[in-house]
Amino acid sequence: RLLLCLLTGYTFASTPAFAYQELQPPHEYDKVSKELVEMLEGIHYNRPHIDDAISAKAFDYYIDALDPSKSFFLKSDIDKLSQYRNSFDDALRNGDTTVAYTIYNTYLMRLEKRLLSLQDHLPEMIKGFNYEIDETLNADPDTQKWATTETELDDYWRKRLKNRALTMKLNGESEEKIISTLERRYKNQIKQVDQTNAVDVYQIFANSITAALDPHTSYFAPRASEAFNINMSLSLEGIGAVLQMDDDYTKVVRLVPGGPAATQSDLSPNDRIIAVGQEGKPMIDVIGMRLDDVVDMIRGERDTTVILEVTPSKGDTQTSKRISIVRKKVKLEDQS
Repeated sequence: RLLLCLLTGYTFASTPAFAYQELQPPHEYDKVSKELVEMLEGIHYNRPHIDDAISAKAFDYYIDALDPSKSFFLKSDIDKLSQYRNSFDDALRNGDTTVAYTIYNTYLMRLEKRLLSLQDHLPEMIKGFNYEIDETLNADPDTQKWATTETELDDYWRKRLKNRALTMKLNGESEEKIISTLERRYKNQIKQVDQTNAVDVYQIFANSITAALDPHTSYFAPRASEAFNINMSLSLEGIGAVLQMDDDYTKVVRLVPGGPAATQSDLSPNDRIIAVGQEGKPMIDVIGMRLDDVVDMIRGERDTTVILEVTPSKGDTQTSKRISIVRKKVKLEDQS
């Protein structure tokens, strides 16, 4: 392995206004791209030549990585973007990955337009579903075809939404609960995409190239490389808390036994972290912040102090408290 660490007839007519932020190639990665070609062609076990054939396969992998369920792109988008099918190898070799961001920004435009419009119509759609009529939904992306028109894609999304609502209804959920759950789900999906940065897109692009070579070669952006090394070494320097996103909040899932947070016992599972500070520096609000950015702020050198402002899961959950924790080396023995 080579690890390179560098409704039928329903239409969404009244689409709400939206604005998405296009991403641009990070120019500090121009050199990375050229080095990536050298590494792949020079030390990869089968000494590949990254050419148009590899580019064509990489293009398909990239499109599939962005829209695996064929839910956002139209066939006309794919036809137009196919002009770049043989450009991935040149983009990498020349250190100009603009093509990857052109494709991604088309996807981003389609996704935000679709999900914002869906949110706008979701309550009336769910209230209007007729579960007595006989309909089918193709849930297999391998046999699903790209929608040729917006109307066709509207109907596909109507069936997807109806299927999810029906599943929740069969599980005993009320109509109000179904609406609130799905609204929150799509809101979170938009937020996650909005938090995607240029390096994330580069990693998807680079991995489309490596996937075209073989399934055991991966490109890791710096943050992904760090996470991989932590998992391999089964240790890190931090406070020993497993975190996850809960709507806009960073929530403590569990504490690592023997870690600083567990030993100190001030932090508890289900506590929500609302701000993070370093010793001698002001607190930074982390509500709505991307999870791995929060994790980076909490980790740090051994014997340094991190300050967390949390809303506790028990007791008075309306007020917050500050907890100071000294970072230590944490053994991840449960992952061994």
